Amino acid sequence: MISMPPAMNQQQGPNTSKLSLNWLSPDTSNSSVTSWDLAAETVNPWDIALCVVGTVISCENAIVVAVIFYTPTLRTPMFILIGSLALADLLGGLGLILNFIFLYLLDFEASRLVSAALLIASFSASVCNLLAITMDRYLSLYNALTYHTERSTTFTYLMLLAIWVTCISLGSLPIAGWNCLEDEASCSVVRPITRNNAAVLSVSFLLIFALMLQLYLQICKIAFRHAQQIAVQYHFMATSNTSTRKGISTLSVILGTFAACWIPFAIYCLIADSSYPLIYTYVTVLPATCNSVINPIIYAYRNPDIQKSLWVACCGCIPSNFSFRPRSSSDV
Repeated sequence: MISMPPAMNQQQGPNTSKLSLNWLSPDTSNSSVTSWDLAAETVNPWDIALCVVGTVISCENAIVVAVIFYTPTLRTPMFILIGSLALADLLGGLGLILNFIFLYLLDFEASRLVSAALLIASFSASVCNLLAITMDRYLSLYNALTYHTERSTTFTYLMLLAIWVTCISLGSLPIAGWNCLEDEASCSVVRPITRNNAAVLSVSFLLIFALMLQLYLQICKIAFRHAQQIAVQYHFMATSNTSTRKGISTLSVILGTFAACWIPFAIYCLIADSSYPLIYTYVTVLPATCNSVINPIIYAYRNPDIQKSLWVACCGCIPSNFSFRPRSSSDV
């Protein structure tokens, strides 16, 4: 990476330079700040990219939230969880947009804390909702006979309540004083979050990913066992194996996408601090935010019931070639 010329550094000085992203910014007085830390009047392309991603996230997930909210038939635990995930991602997208506004139009200390709080709460809720969806899929297979009861719906609402209370509490920590605004040396790669706070969030994410991996392995085992039982009963082993392999491939895509988006950023938060070049933070945080672009595609737009509601909302009709295959508890 090319460093700034000495003459330019002496002319601007550490007091007049400004990092281009407040919630991702290391200490401006640190000698490791590179030429990616642009002047105040320059718009950083990485900030533009994050703002664009936030806009796409907001639009995608706003549609999902509206469809689920205005469709009375989509009130099962599965759709409630998908709606909660879409709401979390929607807030995350709005947080990225607000961060861009706060950075270039309303840059003051309180805006940094508000932006950090919203982004931590929303993306934490997004990850936790993914875990909740995984648990729901596991329970729908493990307790297939009692899954569609009132008890299951009540459990879903209680689980979502716990998720949102926990994530809002995590998001409020920087506002409550657990930040590095007064001690720049304690900043993580995501300013104004402290290294300890970032480490707790990263470890929590890795534990959630490990739990999701274990649950999806159990889902694959149960789905394969169900497929074998159906195959033996109705004598269509080839079709059953094809369906099972397709389900396992889908789960592999879900877990692989989730890991590829979030694990680099989680590990980087554990090993790095504010002395690292800002470009590394951008490179790892951008894929993490892109996970919220992919979530509605995987969990919402591929669902036949949501597709049907979208067709009705957009054109008032349903295509003649639309598949009305009923979903069963063994669908993964």
